[in-house]
Amino acid sequence: MKTKLIKIGNSQGVRIPKPIIEESGLKGEIELLLRDNEVVLRSVQEPRVGWDTSFKEMADNNDDELLDKKDTEKSNDWDETEWEW
Repeated sequence: MKTKLIKIGNSQGVRIPKPIIEESGLKGEIELLLRDNEVVLRSVQEPRVGWDTSFKEMADNNDDELLDKKDTEKSNDWDETEWEW
């Protein structure tokens, strides 16, 4: 599909046909990226989406332990003499 740049104030823009927006799933805030001489538009992904569900599932499965637990159980002289607990 070909289109033209249009003037929007001091900037330029591109009209995106509704079917393309619907098919791509774009809505609300979007990111604009320049990748290999191409302009890429994509929906902004909220950081940590779904983490709450994953953490609850881990807790329900008793799988919410430290991965390096054996390292945290070790103490050394500095821990005992210098660190204030």
